[in-house]
Amino acid sequence: MATAQLTASSISVSARNLSSFEGLRPSNVMFASFNPAAGVVLSQRSFRGLVVKAATVVAPKYTSIKPLGDRVLVKIKTVEEKTEGGILLPSSAQTKPQGGEVVAVGEGKTIGKTKLDISVKTGTQVVYSKYAGTEVEFDGSSHLILKEDDIVGILETDDIKDLKPLNDRVFIKVAEAEEKTAGGLLLTQANKEKPSIGTVIAVGPGPLDEEGNRKALSISPGNTVLYSKYAGNDFKGNDGTNYIALRASDVMAILS
Repeated sequence: MATAQLTASSISVSARNLSSFEGLRPSNVMFASFNPAAGVVLSQRSFRGLVVKAATVVAPKYTSIKPLGDRVLVKIKTVEEKTEGGILLPSSAQTKPQGGEVVAVGEGKTIGKTKLDISVKTGTQVVYSKYAGTEVEFDGSSHLILKEDDIVGILETDDIKDLKPLNDRVFIKVAEAEEKTAGGLLLTQANKEKPSIGTVIAVGPGPLDEEGNRKALSISPGNTVLYSKYAGNDFKGNDGTNYIALRASDVMAILS
């Protein structure tokens, strides 16, 4: 019978061959060394598995980046390193930015016979989906190349409550979580169920149809809606209010 020998030294993992995702935590990976003749495990080694989202570094000889098609180049907003009280935050506690300034746009896209320009202009401050795009280190700053459809909305202030959603996005103020059970027992923060109900604050202009025309959403500001529990991107306003931005297709019902 043929036997196969597997050892830790026979396995090499190259970072460039891995798809990396921000938010994955390091994990312990166990490799076993064994003698195939005896069939006995001799030892176990624990390796610290590391998933790194490494930005592509653009060499200084390149002086500009021109996105193609419906892609947009965004200069990522700097991460806050201190709290409002002046306390230094460790890197693990720093909030990953989901916004930045549009610095270049592609030529747009064609739907049917209609040529459509990018709807955001250079200089616009935008908010984008958490795991969207490809990070690029260019001209001493972090940038993100992403598709226009990955942009959640335009934010002209420093408070997320003023977000103007794009395309088929819906911006919702999340309802407060229940503080007590039906029997009157107080719930701890860990046991509070994540709400999936909220009030619509703003809606985008709607998706594009096959001819490149906007199709208005059936949801309006002021509607109380029920949405998919794990959809969208969560945000917190300056006053601590919770918001969520999601696609209209993730809204399941209007409540009244």
